[in-house]
Amino acid sequence: MRSAYLLMACAALAACQPTTAITGRGALAPDPLAAPARVAGGVDPMIVGDRLLEAGEAELALDSYIRAAATQGTTPEVKFAMARANISLGRLKQAERLLRDVIEEEPRNAHALNNLGVVLVEQGEYGEATRVLKTAFALQPSPEIRDNLRVSRERLEQFDYTDYEEEAFTLTRGINGTYDLISPGQQP
Repeated sequence: MRSAYLLMACAALAACQPTTAITGRGALAPDPLAAPARVAGGVDPMIVGDRLLEAGEAELALDSYIRAAATQGTTPEVKFAMARANISLGRLKQAERLLRDVIEEEPRNAHALNNLGVVLVEQGEYGEATRVLKTAFALQPSPEIRDNLRVSRERLEQFDYTDYEEEAFTLTRGINGTYDLISPGQQP
């Protein structure tokens, strides 16, 4: 009987352990299923915003990023996140302004340069978009940036100043918060 009580006590104590896993040499790694880290006033608003944006709730994500800006300041990370939410909402001018601010503070931020290039293509500024995307590709030669650069170059070559017809490109969210342009005939 005593051994049963001792076994239940050990099981209860084991359940009270923090949500971390032991990895090589006794180091602790965070549990991916654990709740987000708490900050002084609750859950980190950047994590909440990222999760809301992934769930397709861009307006709520933007509100969360604004809360993060109020508590953490308008860091380049916060501005970039706000720009991503604005892109999702179709607010390209606001996104452009925020991305330019990020690039001014971090000129080698390839993700910000890529997203700025996508925004510029969406606004029909193909020359500047091509220049920005070339810089992004030089910093980080990824397939997503290469594809965006290809689309930008095609649009620049096809641009006719006398008879301009708008083609509907689709803006899609890619990996790591980057955005891609999908042409009407291209499959995502």
